[in-house]
Parts: sequence; structure tokens; C-alpha cells
Amino acid sequence: MPMLLDVAGTTATITISNPAKRNIMSLDMWRALPGLLDGLAADPGVRALVLTGDGDTFCAGADIAGMTDPATGSALIQSAAVEAEEALAAFPKPTLAAIRGFCVGGGCQLAAACDLRFAAEGARFGVTPARLGIVYAASSTRRLVALVGPAAAKHLLFSAELIGDERALRVGLVDEVLPDGDALRKRVEEFTAVLAARSLLTQAAAKEFAALDAATTEARTEHWARQAKLSGDTAEGVAAFLEGRDPRFGWTMR
Repeated sequence: MPMLLDVAGTTATITISNPAKRNIMSLDMWRALPGLLDGLAADPGVRALVLTGDGDTFCAGADIAGMTDPATGSALIQSAAVEAEEALAAFPKPTLAAIRGFCVGGGCQLAAACDLRFAAEGARFGVTPARLGIVYAASSTRRLVALVGPAAAKHLLFSAELIGDERALRVGLVDEVLPDGDALRKRVEEFTAVLAARSLLTQAAAKEFAALDAATTEARTEHWARQAKLSGDTAEGVAAFLEGRDPRFGWTMR
């Protein structure tokens, strides 16, 4: 079952495609994601990444039932899922999950690893390891707590209940809710075009700073100050603002 990749203009879209099973992720699919991300990170033409699901479902979780030995398979999948999640979280350019329908288990894990999450009305969310007796990975737990806060994270993890789009928006699990699937598509296209028009230097530095602890911030602050000085993006941005034109930012990933 594939992870489909499409690059249109400056936006890359990875589509989770297993529609017969609500886009559940097989072990091979989990393992394929980091390699796809590496290639897109190195592509200077890609300015934003969208992760979505085929059809009317984002992703209903991991395909544990498809393993010959479900108990052993769950451990393999969890390891691969964490690796994929960490690769997605570390992707150096803006990432956005475009969510329709079910976003459950491993699907919610992937969505939480994106920078932003836009959902169509009717989307349903759940973090479900408590249904299977699985210890949710420490890194995944911390990411969920950082996203929605301790109380909401505990509600999701303890109960494994599904929540609707309104509650997901209220607790911060999603950033925007759109009226329907077509509105979601249009909004994602519009927003990624906005991202591409902004400074990748600013975006990359902000993304890294948001993930850093205080102990490593100083060295990276100096790094990004050098990047800003060498790139000329700040001078270009200020000049464009004063001249009333769109800026032409030149900094790219190296």
C-alpha cells in the first residue's frame, strides 16, 4: 500500500493511500515515509509539505491486524511509527495536515507531528493505545501534551475516546475547521501559497527555535543570525516593504 507523492509548484503533497481500510498504515508505509521526507527536504523547489489521506479519511491508524503475529507486529509498527513521526516533526520546512474523516491512532500521531492541522467538518480524532494495552511512546506523549496541554492529552490517552472537530479545535488539536472537503482543499492551496511567499529563513529558524530547549538556544541563535546576515533576506524584506512590492527572498536550505 503506497504513500503517494505529488509536487505541484512549491507544495509537495504526501497522500496516505489505503482507502479500502480507511487509510490504515502498514509497516511498509511507516518505513517509507522518512525516505520521502528526506528527498523533499533536499529539494529547493519545495517550500511546504501537505500530509493528507486518500478519499474521505485521513488515517484510521496502524495495520496491526495485518501482521502475522499481532503482538510482535505492534512493537514493530510502534517503532516504525515513532521513527516516521520524528522524521515528520524534524522536516525543516512548514508542514500541514489536511484532515477529512477519521484521524485516529497512528493517524493522529502523524497529524500531531505536523506544524499545523486543518480539518473539514465532521472529522473525528482519537489517540487509542489504551484500547490495545500499548504504552504510547514518550516522545509522542510529550508532543501531544505540548500541543493540547496535560489535561486534554490525558483525556485522549486515558479514555481512547474519539472527539469531534469542535472539541479538537477548542483544545488546540486542530488550527482551522472548514465547512467541507472542497473548502478544505481550497484553503490548503491558499495557505501554502502564502507560505511560499514568505521568508523560508524566518520559517526554518522559527520552527527550530520552537523545538529547542533553553540549553541549546544560544548557539543556534548565533547560527541563524549569521544566516540572516549572509542571505540578505532582511534587507530585501525591508526594502520591499518600503517600496510597496512583494519581496524576493533568496535564502534556501543548504
